[in-house]
Amino acid sequence: MKASALTTIDNPFDPFDQFDEWYNYDCDQGYNSCAYLARIARTSDQLSDEENNRIVDKAIDEIIHFDLTNNYRKVVKEVD
Repeated sequence: MKASALTTIDNPFDPFDQFDEWYNYDCDQGYNSCAYLARIARTSDQLSDEENNRIVDKAIDEIIHFDLTNNYRKVVKEVD
């Protein structure tokens, strides 16, 4: 299964493998990407991981589509 993450073009850390460093950099720069994504993606404990991943993926695409600064990008990784 593939998972997507929202990041910024200037963040040097991998949101999958270096989450703590990635998160600290993201917050220090004032992006707060996790909170932004949480406001857009309507995930639920009632849904499967695959369904939630699809919702997150679509929300990331929407954020990027409306990003006038061209600062955001999507990172995709194969997960177990």
